[in-house]
Amino acid sequence: MSQSIPSSSAPSSADSNVGAVIVAAGKGLRLGKDIPKQFLKLGGVPILRRTVETFSNHPRIGPIVVVHGADQEDICREILAGIDGLLFTTGGANRRASVRNGLAELEHVATSDITALIHDAARPFVGWDVIDRVIDATEAHGAAIPAVPPVDSVKSSGPENTIAGSVDRDSLRMAQTPQGFRLGIICGAHDSASSDWDASDDAALVEAAGGTVHVVTGDIANEKITHDWQYQAAEARIAGNMEYRVGSGFDVHRLGHRDDGRQGVILCGVQIPHDRALIGHSDADVALHALTDALLGALGLGDIGDHFPPSDPQWKGADSETFLRHAVDLIRDAGGEIVNCDLTILCEKPKIAPHRAAMRERLAAVLSLSEDRVSVKATTTERLGFTGREEGIACQASTSIRVPR
Repeated sequence: MSQSIPSSSAPSSADSNVGAVIVAAGKGLRLGKDIPKQFLKLGGVPILRRTVETFSNHPRIGPIVVVHGADQEDICREILAGIDGLLFTTGGANRRASVRNGLAELEHVATSDITALIHDAARPFVGWDVIDRVIDATEAHGAAIPAVPPVDSVKSSGPENTIAGSVDRDSLRMAQTPQGFRLGIICGAHDSASSDWDASDDAALVEAAGGTVHVVTGDIANEKITHDWQYQAAEARIAGNMEYRVGSGFDVHRLGHRDDGRQGVILCGVQIPHDRALIGHSDADVALHALTDALLGALGLGDIGDHFPPSDPQWKGADSETFLRHAVDLIRDAGGEIVNCDLTILCEKPKIAPHRAAMRERLAAVLSLSEDRVSVKATTTERLGFTGREEGIACQASTSIRVPR
C-alpha cells in the first residue's frame, strides 16, 4: 500500500501529555465477513486507517499504540504505512488483556501522569470535539468517558420474548470510546482486578477499584461497527458524502542522448530498452507525468510543475514515482480515493505491448488499485508529427477519483 498522510501536525511523544491505545485485535465475527472488521474498507479506506488517522492528526495527541491480533502486525503496518510515530503490540486472549498490553507499551514511552485514551478501532467516525472533551475531563478529574443517552424506550426482557418491565432511561447512558484515564490510574485498575474478569469497558475496572469516572457528551455518530447493517449504514454514509471528479493530463518528452549516458526509456516506472533516452529534468517518465497531472487536475491543484518546479535542482534525475505518490497522498489527505486511470502512450518505438503487463502492475501498486482499474494503451500517429518521426514520446492520461463534497 502506498504511503499516505504523514501525521506531521501531531506532536512528538516528548511534547504531548496525551497518548492513545487503539484496540484493533478483535476478530469481528458478528459482522460475518471473511476478514476482521477493522481491515474492511469504508469508501475505499480501511476502517483501521480512518480511525488511526483521526488520532495521529490530532494536535494534542503524542504516542499512539496500535494493538493488533496475533499474526496481524504486517497487515496493520501495511494499512497504516506513512503515519509516523506509531507503536505496535500484540493483543491478548480478550479485550481487557489487549488493552493492558497496549498500556504497557505506552508505559515504556510516557510517565504515569499522562492522559491515556483507549479507543476501539471499529469506531472510525469519532470527532475531535469528542476527543477534546474526554482529554479535558480526564486532565481535570483523572478518568472520563463519552456517552450518549438512549433515544428509544428501554425495556427489560422476560421469558419467551415477553417484556418484563420498562426501565427509566433518564439516568442511563450508552458508553463510547475514547475513554480517558491518567495512565497510572488505569494501569492500577487493570492490575488490581480479578484476572479472569473481562470487563465490558475500561471504566468498569476503574469503578471496581473505587475510582470515579466522569461523563462527557459523546456523539451518536461515534458508533462502533459491530453488525453488518452498521457496516452497510457506514458505507452509505461515506458514499452519500462523496462526489466523483475526472482529471486529464498530457505530457511530451523528446528522445535523445542524455548527459549521464543512460539509454532506454522509463514508462510507468518500467525500464524499457531503447537506443535513446527520454530527455527531461527528472527521469522524464512521460506516462507518470501525464498521470500525475491528471490526478492533480481532478483535485484542482494545478500541475506537476507547480509542485515540482523543473528549476529546482533537487528534482534533477528524480524518480517520477515521487511525483505520482505526492498526488496520491494529496487525494488521501482530502479523504478521497482513486477509482481508475487510463493511459494512452503515443510513440512509434519502443513497442509497448511486451511491457504493458508490467506497467499495469507497477501503477496498480503505486495507486493501491486492482489491475482491472488500471489501463495502459499505446498507439502510433501513422508516422505523422514528432512522434511519427520518432523525435519524442507523448502520453495522455485520464482518471476518476472520489472525494468528500
